[in-house]
Amino acid sequence: MAHKSHLALNVELAAVDGAAPEWVELIPAGPNVTGLDGRSWVFDQLAASQVLATFAERGLDVVIDWNHATQLQAPTGGDAPAAAWIKRLESRDGALWGQVDWTPRGGQQVLNREYKYLSPVFDYDPTTKRIARLVSAAILNTPNLRLTALNSEETPVALSAAIAGALGLTTDATDEAALAAITQLKTARAANNENPSLERFVPRADYDTLHTRAVNAEQALAARDAAEHTAAVDAAISSALAAGKITPATQDYHRASCSDSAGLARFKEYVNIAAVIAPDQKDLDKRGDGNGTALNAEELAVCQATGLDPAAFLASKADK
Repeated sequence: MAHKSHLALNVELAAVDGAAPEWVELIPAGPNVTGLDGRSWVFDQLAASQVLATFAERGLDVVIDWNHATQLQAPTGGDAPAAAWIKRLESRDGALWGQVDWTPRGGQQVLNREYKYLSPVFDYDPTTKRIARLVSAAILNTPNLRLTALNSEETPVALSAAIAGALGLTTDATDEAALAAITQLKTARAANNENPSLERFVPRADYDTLHTRAVNAEQALAARDAAEHTAAVDAAISSALAAGKITPATQDYHRASCSDSAGLARFKEYVNIAAVIAPDQKDLDKRGDGNGTALNAEELAVCQATGLDPAAFLASKADK
């Protein structure tokens, strides 16, 4: 079961630039931490990770009260006001530090040296003595409280879901398994940095050469496709002219509509169903004297839009 303890440490609060300190040390660097009353706990890399993770998952500020009122007075209905709130936690060289937002009264009392020391309260694993969660902290003047641990019955301390997932473990994994997973990750990372796998990395010069070849190949393929498309459009236009399905006056219009493969396919479909509007292309060329005997692009577009037979439209022009 998880146990809660006051850590009786001589953590002195010193004013900074005429104000209460913004950052305070909450738990000293481990891996072994011993209070003034002789009790010891473990605060190693795993413990620091768990404390930071549980703080982030909880998403609430941690209270700093007076003389541990949260644990000693609040349970019996007594007042337990906040002297400050811990907004952020950081691990610095193995120690736990907190960013503090002081209340006006709490900050002034620290500045006036009415309260000089800080004492944290935390959950820890009773078997391994590893610290798992920061519960609160208190400003006081007797850091060696010599208090018996508040052996409240709480849920067993477990790895946070975030840490367990990152290590590929379940939340009920043992401390030994978690430490082994961390060691394995650190070893693998160091090995990859010192001996990069040739299957994952190539020399920069080789990469640049391969990249240039790929770009050139893509450009050559695009040029070939463009040339083949242009040839296909020329062939389709020439075939339509020869069949009398379009007139020379409209070939530029049709060529523009064949700018991509979809447009070429639509043009071919149109040619297949279009009526012959110039049975004799040579004769049509002779008759294209500006007297309205050939359909221009606008007239052909009208026929396409209205469903009018181009040959009938051409005949109507000839009769006028």
